[in-house]
Amino acid sequence: MEKVRRDMCSAHLLRPMSTNRQAAVAEWVGRCADRAEVRTASTFLKTLQTEPSQHRVSRTMATVRYLNQQDAINIDLELFSDYQFNVNQLMELAGLSCAHAIAETYSPDQRKAVLVCCGPGNNGGDGLVCSRHLKIMGFSPVILYPKSNDKPLFNNLVKQCHMNDIPFVEAMPDLSTLDKEYSLVVDALFGFSFKPPVRPLFAPILETLSQTTVPVISIDIPSGWHVEDGPPTDVPSLAPDMLVSLTAPKLCAKHFKGRYHVLGGRFVPHKLSEKYQLQLPSYPGTSQTVLLTSSSQQ
Repeated sequence: MEKVRRDMCSAHLLRPMSTNRQAAVAEWVGRCADRAEVRTASTFLKTLQTEPSQHRVSRTMATVRYLNQQDAINIDLELFSDYQFNVNQLMELAGLSCAHAIAETYSPDQRKAVLVCCGPGNNGGDGLVCSRHLKIMGFSPVILYPKSNDKPLFNNLVKQCHMNDIPFVEAMPDLSTLDKEYSLVVDALFGFSFKPPVRPLFAPILETLSQTTVPVISIDIPSGWHVEDGPPTDVPSLAPDMLVSLTAPKLCAKHFKGRYHVLGGRFVPHKLSEKYQLQLPSYPGTSQTVLLTSSSQQ
């Protein structure tokens, strides 16, 4: 029984307990063979339901490296040139990781939608992929795509969203509507190539996102933040509830003060990780993501 407990904890329980995961463990409790096992399993379930999420974080993350902008760019270039990945592959893996991070932390709200704000670059492409997977996972994504990218890859991603009956909205909801009709916001506007200032088309969107009470999940970089220096000081800035770092955290993540910092993108080759001394943590089981916290990083 104790071995089962350890295996379940290491493989599945390194992040906040979602309703679905609690139900699965409760079912396990119900299948226990005798009273002693029931008592042990019941105590385990109670601990998981009340234990702070930080206590379930892997202890191997103390030396995870934060990337500056140039190293983040160089790693992407090497993935393309030396390792023969293509943009389609990396975008699919990144968007899938983000959807998993969201689904494993937040529960779908059948009464409310998830607003996915997508920019014109690769970060926006991650958001389009994430939307498709969120729909499959039971969420109700709605996409804001104010400046589309006319490259075939992005047109295909948009087509896939339409074929999955994911609606697009033409304008950013006002603050009152956003707070009332949406349960989550996915920020996929700008990635690590962003350099201030924010263009006028996106400024009102970021202003609304900085004021909303709806939890915001930022993909890789909170939009409007400098990849190394963090949030701007002269304009309102995002304060996301979750940050999903891709490949490795960027330097700006040291300024993240939200509840959930997650590492996603389980695709970095070991040789590349060693070359850049990324010191990536072990992913639990077959998970696409691993939970990080500011107290567990360098």
